Amino acid sequence: MVSYPIAAMLVLLVGMAAMYLPTFSRLSDTVWATDEQGHGPMILAACAWLLWDMRTRLFGVVLKPAPGLAFPLLLVAVLMYTVGRSQSVIELEASSLLLALPACILLLCGTAGVRTAWFPLLFLVFMVPLPGAFVQAMTMPLKSLVSVVAEQLLYWAGYPIARAGVTLTIGPYQLLVADACSGLNSLFTLEALGFLYMNIMSYTSKARNTILAICIVPISFISNVIRVLILVLVTYHMGDEVGQGFVHSFAGLVLFSVALTLTYGMDRLLAARFDDQGGARGQR
Repeated sequence: MVSYPIAAMLVLLVGMAAMYLPTFSRLSDTVWATDEQGHGPMILAACAWLLWDMRTRLFGVVLKPAPGLAFPLLLVAVLMYTVGRSQSVIELEASSLLLALPACILLLCGTAGVRTAWFPLLFLVFMVPLPGAFVQAMTMPLKSLVSVVAEQLLYWAGYPIARAGVTLTIGPYQLLVADACSGLNSLFTLEALGFLYMNIMSYTSKARNTILAICIVPISFISNVIRVLILVLVTYHMGDEVGQGFVHSFAGLVLFSVALTLTYGMDRLLAARFDDQGGARGQR
C-alpha cells in the first residue's frame, strides 16, 4: 500500500514533468546553448540535489498541507506558463516554475516545508533566462568598461595598444571584445556559485554572507579583465591563430579559475574577521 504523501508526491512529480520537460528541452536548444546563459542546467541540477539532500527534513515532521495558499499560487503559475508557452515568451514560461515548485511543496508539506526549502527555491531564480532587453542594455556598458580597463593596463605596461569603442588594436592585430567578455554572464554564474558555496558552508553571520555576495560583483569584473588581457597578450606575442584558437576557449576556464580563487581568498579574509565573532560554520 502506497502511503498518502508518497502517492501525492508521485502525482505532482508526473504533473511537473509533463509541464516542464518540454520547457527544459526548449531552453536546452536555445538559451542554455549559449555561452551567456549556459549555466541554467547546472542551477537546475544543484536545486534538485539540494531538495533531495533535505528530503528527511522535509518529510520528517508532521505534514500540514496548506491548499489555501498552494492553489492560488499554482493558478498564477499555470497562467504564467500558459501565456509564456502560447506566446513563445520563454522567460515567462520558465519563471512559472518559481511559483509552481513552492506551490507543490505547500500541498505536500505546508508552510514548514517552504521554510525548510527556502534556499533551493530562491536559488532557482538563477535558472530563469535573463530578458533580452536587460541583457542588451547591460552588455555594451560592461564591454566598454572592460575594454577601457584592459587598454589602460596594457598601455601602462608599455604595449602599443589603442582602442576604438570595444575594439582593441595592439601591434598589427585587432581584437573585438565580444559579448561573452562583458562579464554579465559570468557575474550571474559566479553569483549563483557564491550563494551555493555559502549555503554549503553554512556561515552563521549574515554580514559575512552579504559582504561575500557583494564582493562577487567586482571579482567577476576583475576576472573578465584578466581574461581579455590574456587573449590580447597571447595574440600579440604568439599570433592571431593562437589567440583565437585553443587559448580563446581555454580563457573561459581561466576566468572561472581566477574568480573562484579570488572568491575563496576573500572568504579567508572574512574568516579572520568573523570566525572569532560567531560567524563560522553552523550546524546543518
